[in-house]
Amino acid sequence: MAPLSQTSPEQDDDYITEIAGLKTQFDIFRFLKRVTEAYRSRAFMVLNLPPITSLDIQGSTVITSWPAELLALYDQEGLLVNSPVLRRLRTSARPFSYDMSRQNWSRDDGKSALVATLFERFRMMRGAYFPTHEPSGLRGAISFTGDREPFSPAEMRELCYISIHVYDRLAEIRNLDTRMTDTLTDREIDCLNWTAAGKTSAEIAEILTLSEHTVNHYLNRATKKLDTVNRTQAVAKALRIGLIK
Repeated sequence: MAPLSQTSPEQDDDYITEIAGLKTQFDIFRFLKRVTEAYRSRAFMVLNLPPITSLDIQGSTVITSWPAELLALYDQEGLLVNSPVLRRLRTSARPFSYDMSRQNWSRDDGKSALVATLFERFRMMRGAYFPTHEPSGLRGAISFTGDREPFSPAEMRELCYISIHVYDRLAEIRNLDTRMTDTLTDREIDCLNWTAAGKTSAEIAEILTLSEHTVNHYLNRATKKLDTVNRTQAVAKALRIGLIK
């Protein structure tokens, strides 16, 4: 995937069509990973703008390729509370780039040096944030981070364009998942739960006092409603959207 500045208008249209065709959060994860690599960055993050009372970044992260250790250390040190990035995201809708090696990001907690050292360790000192929002009014942002030179004005425009479409598509997927949850019956959810627990149709039938034929009927209906091809995929999707635990 080449940066958009190296593509034709027709290819750009194909690119946006690809985003519109992404069906799951995992599809978007893979797509954004390709974008990150194409723009010579190291990691991306999609987050919903956290409430003022939030204490950890992981609770507001939708999808990300940040290293798990970095996320854990960030929250362990309580770095979200006085984050200058969040302060800017809350007061402006304009995209912005940053360079921790050159900028003095003021923090009320005196942890500026700690933050710089932490992100330098993971070679994620420079990047950009692109504020976004969905039709419901939910605000968020998408970031691309690494150790390359600052993004050019053209790259900033391209990544902003990508971010707007990706965040909007995530909202559509979330709405579709919610509608699916509403259409499944209690029995269909019960059968998915027991399937996730490793039970066969015969075992589920005995547990729920149903016939094996009826259990298979419920599982087949749940599979179709979740737009999956088999019960294994149905269970995986039900777990992902929080329908079963």
